[in-house]
Amino acid sequence: MNTLVLGIGNVLLTDEGVGVRALNELKRRYSFSDNVEFLDGGTSGIELLRHIQDRDTLIIIDAMTHDRKPGSVYRIENEDVPAVFRTRISPHQLGLSDLLAAAMLTENLPENLVLFGMEPESVDIGLELTATVEASLDKLITAVVEELRTIGCTAVPLNTSFSDRACFWDAPEETPYT
Repeated sequence: MNTLVLGIGNVLLTDEGVGVRALNELKRRYSFSDNVEFLDGGTSGIELLRHIQDRDTLIIIDAMTHDRKPGSVYRIENEDVPAVFRTRISPHQLGLSDLLAAAMLTENLPENLVLFGMEPESVDIGLELTATVEASLDKLITAVVEELRTIGCTAVPLNTSFSDRACFWDAPEETPYT
């Protein structure tokens, strides 16, 4: 399985950045098999097409309004993922909608497409997640790790104690995943 985990979001808008924050925490807490790559997609759109082509699996992590309690984590798969992006909570999701449409038209959409969304509490200007979303971050990370393991990827917890969470500006060290 050639898998890409794509964290999406604007880290300048509190909970809107949860996808990027979760991606950084995954890389900080686990070592993954070589067939898993991670990409901070930020607020990018169509320019991500080259990164998703030739993938067997694409896992997207993003803040998504789904009329649920803030901090709720949900999983959407395959053809339901592009449909979700028709109701947008931020400008970057327009770009992501275009990306998925272009991938379908060019037959570059990965066979397995999974979206892990988290209901935001706030998308106001700010660098920190709200306490509600922060408290649910472990639930989101665990869901992504379980998805990776289900499709046959290795995710080994690192033997490191974490006294605090990573900030979006903390660049994880690039180490080979084993």
